[in-house]
Amino acid sequence: MNRKVWVLILLVFAQVPSIGAFSEREADDPFTTFDIQSQNQWVDSVFNSHTFEERLGQLFMVAAYSNKGEPHKQAIAKLVKEQQIGGLIFFQGGPVRQANLTNYYQSIAQTPLFIAMDAEWGVSMRLDSVLQFPKQMTLGAIRDDRLVYRMGEEIAHQFKEMGMHINFAPVVDVNANPDNPVIGYRAFGEQKQNVADKSVAYMKGLQENGVIANAKHFPGHGDTNSDSHYTTPVINNSSDYINDIDLYPYRRLIDEDLMSVMVAHLHIPSLGTKVGMPTTLSKKVVSGLLKEEMGFKGLVFTDALNMKGVSNLHKPGEVDLLALLAGNDILLYAEDVPKSKQLILEAVAEGRISQEEIDARVKKILRAKYWAGLDKSKKIDTGQLVERISNYKSNALIEDLYAASMTLATNKGDFLPIKNQDLLKMASITLGNGGQTFQKYLDKYGGFEHFRLPRNSSSASYSALEENLKDFNTIVVGVMNVSNSPRRNFGIKESDMFFIKKLSEHYNVVTVLFGNAYAAKYMDDLPNVLIAYEENDYTEMLAPQILFGARAVDGMLPATVSDKLKAGASVSYEALDRLAYSSPESVGMDSKVLNKIDNIVDRAIARKSTPGACVLVAKDGKVVFEKAYGHLDYNHSAEVTTETIYDLASITKVMATTQSVMFLSSRGLLDLDQPLSLYLPELKGSNKADMNIKDVLMHEAGLQPWIPFYSKTMSGGKWNPDFYSATKKPGFGIKVAKDMYAMDAMPDTLMKWVVESDLRRIPYGKKKYDYKYSDLGMYLLQRLVEGMIHQPMNEFLEQNFYQPLGLNTLTYLPLEKFDTDRIAPTENDRLFRKQLVRGYVHDPGAAMMGGVAGHAGLFGTAHDLAVMMQMLLQGGEYGKVNLLDANTVKVFTQRQSTQSRRALGWDRPDPEPGKGASAGKLASKTSFGHTGFTGTAVWADPEEDLIYVFLSNRVNPDASNNSLLKYDVRTDIHDIIYQSMMFSVKNYALNEQN
Repeated sequence: MNRKVWVLILLVFAQVPSIGAFSEREADDPFTTFDIQSQNQWVDSVFNSHTFEERLGQLFMVAAYSNKGEPHKQAIAKLVKEQQIGGLIFFQGGPVRQANLTNYYQSIAQTPLFIAMDAEWGVSMRLDSVLQFPKQMTLGAIRDDRLVYRMGEEIAHQFKEMGMHINFAPVVDVNANPDNPVIGYRAFGEQKQNVADKSVAYMKGLQENGVIANAKHFPGHGDTNSDSHYTTPVINNSSDYINDIDLYPYRRLIDEDLMSVMVAHLHIPSLGTKVGMPTTLSKKVVSGLLKEEMGFKGLVFTDALNMKGVSNLHKPGEVDLLALLAGNDILLYAEDVPKSKQLILEAVAEGRISQEEIDARVKKILRAKYWAGLDKSKKIDTGQLVERISNYKSNALIEDLYAASMTLATNKGDFLPIKNQDLLKMASITLGNGGQTFQKYLDKYGGFEHFRLPRNSSSASYSALEENLKDFNTIVVGVMNVSNSPRRNFGIKESDMFFIKKLSEHYNVVTVLFGNAYAAKYMDDLPNVLIAYEENDYTEMLAPQILFGARAVDGMLPATVSDKLKAGASVSYEALDRLAYSSPESVGMDSKVLNKIDNIVDRAIARKSTPGACVLVAKDGKVVFEKAYGHLDYNHSAEVTTETIYDLASITKVMATTQSVMFLSSRGLLDLDQPLSLYLPELKGSNKADMNIKDVLMHEAGLQPWIPFYSKTMSGGKWNPDFYSATKKPGFGIKVAKDMYAMDAMPDTLMKWVVESDLRRIPYGKKKYDYKYSDLGMYLLQRLVEGMIHQPMNEFLEQNFYQPLGLNTLTYLPLEKFDTDRIAPTENDRLFRKQLVRGYVHDPGAAMMGGVAGHAGLFGTAHDLAVMMQMLLQGGEYGKVNLLDANTVKVFTQRQSTQSRRALGWDRPDPEPGKGASAGKLASKTSFGHTGFTGTAVWADPEEDLIYVFLSNRVNPDASNNSLLKYDVRTDIHDIIYQSMMFSVKNYALNEQN
């Protein structure tokens, strides 16, 4: 049931004396309100308080700016006070500046002013410091029109906060001409049905939230090859074509109670326009076609009257009169209001237009003002205005819009989404400047080497790049700096396209177009093309997620770009179960609460608990928080980034050794209830012969917590030359640190010391050992694993876990892959290695093993750890690759001990958390994770599908610094994560009640 019917029903139930008391004009008027009696009283009161000449001012809206000085402000104020103009259309400036001006102009206006803006993609189209919504061509690619409604709703929120009432949007032009110089990407596309559907959704989002929508540019600017800002475009289409195509969206919108229309400056002979008298000035078009034939009862605006499409034809003032005579209600961007009013008065006197006709238009304007709430004075609150109109909710919606618009135009052989990264050697090329965000997020999904090809590249540049690409088999190309000018080929270079086509003959090539969809015509014979429509941080972040299947792709081409790529073309696929990147609000978390993490980490850095840190939060398969803080050291040598690689310390136990044990167990190769000696014959005859594997994993096998094995290799505080050499030489090939090599037999010697180590005593009255966290069991399990798989554990993990998951940084021996500068330094070791440890494992025992040990030695980033945890939350599957049996994951991550909180290898929250706890107090009891000595932590919560990673190098430069633990930094952050979910749910409930 449409709104008009509801109005009549409500009037009946309100016991209004007579429905017949309302004129037919009022019943059809889209501005009729439920309190029509009050509306009429206000309209009549304002109308009768002015003379006819004063009332003429309501017909004018003039241009205002908030980035101009005092002379401009006073010029506008003069028009408001002396000419009593009806409204302002704001252009460039800033939110607070505009709000202050609006408050001032409204305060001096005798009749409240309409405040409008040309904000097709939100107020950021005109104002600085505001998030920008997608352009309409981008929206045209979205299948779900509800997203477009939500955008209209959010833009309406921006308008209300800014004290604005009319948005000159949506553009409902059906862009039939790909060479259109002025509409193009501003249109929803070339299919009338899609344009109409999106236009209705946008309009309803605005109007159902208190802002007047405006359909433009009537009767249709979509098939022009010139710009009405500079000339009068000529459209030679037949009236039948225009009626079928261009007017279709308008009919749909009018049926849905469209409130306003903007008439374009066009010469359309088939509609009866004449040279020098374009559509804006044509009574046949405005009054005849729009108002009478199409039955439009809302407000009719001219397009800006300073545009050359009309201003070249008629002088200021004269053009305003002609537009009014044609049937327009509001004269937009009038340049000489006093002269216009004088000419209108003369026209009334001459009988060219009646006072009654003008009065009717004034009353319609006043009725619209009442509908918009202008009957009540309301001052704009400028406090935190920018934050209110550019909020986290807006950010989440913008991301959703761009994600839904992504269009896969071609996908040869179903190469996308990219899988089997372990079999691919990948490189990326960005054509033009920019693309840093794109490359950053490509790195989240695999190891890439990045190249850049400037726009002015020579043939030598192409040849050099081709030579550099010989070692790769997969190349992702980002086409950046695309323009919106069809006359300049949208900024696409023919030589660049030739180069990409040539590469496609020998490599797997994926091309991402960051810009105008029409530019895809130069790529229609490439094998794999993703159209991202615009170039910004959103699209550059989303495109890699699409390519690797972290997100589904379902956008459709909104316009035909070539014979091979028609409107509606698309290739779709579902998302793989890979981590995506998104906003907290997209998963029901509250950014404001999560941002409290900043304060905790900043305080930790200020008190020197750690020089820097990285924190990551993932929820429901999406990374929603990833931030880097501080520096790599207290000398501020370099800032921490989210790509900084940290020594993970004891997280190695669960991300390396436990994973390997789970792998063997899930395949039935290892029985956890058997003694270690069954798989490690060297334990037979030792005090560890009967040691049960499960007990080792739960730290209940009686092993010593830690033994400083390095002390056995020191003499007088110096290295014993029997164990170490400052240079690599025969017999000394195990690198411990810079300029420090251990004897080749060191791993076996260490193992011998572990086997010979004493056990703890069983507590009095007990039959088995109690819980005591120990590194030694992981030495033994590493030896067990390597004996069963017949290869070093680091190579096994790389082949069976890290590479298949696309993990580039999770690794032992990071200096074999990465520059030292990317790795956070740890301790300045004065006792053992006599140097600052950087890129080598911090743990002395693991260092003596050559950096590959069961208890320590793994390095990585927060992202790679999160992927491993997500794989476990998904029952051992990730990216459609099955790594572990789901039941095995369940068994290993559930509490197994009757004496402690421990699972198998994994830590769990303490039933009664207190000072120094490993997990936050709010973490669910099903959570599992681990911490590391260097200041690291990783946790997953199966109940909430939640992951938390904290990385730091708190041991730099002194490992005795324990204030990270003392001040509960890691656990406090863990609790904030849960609070962000609770706060979001509470706010949602309050909003629902309201």
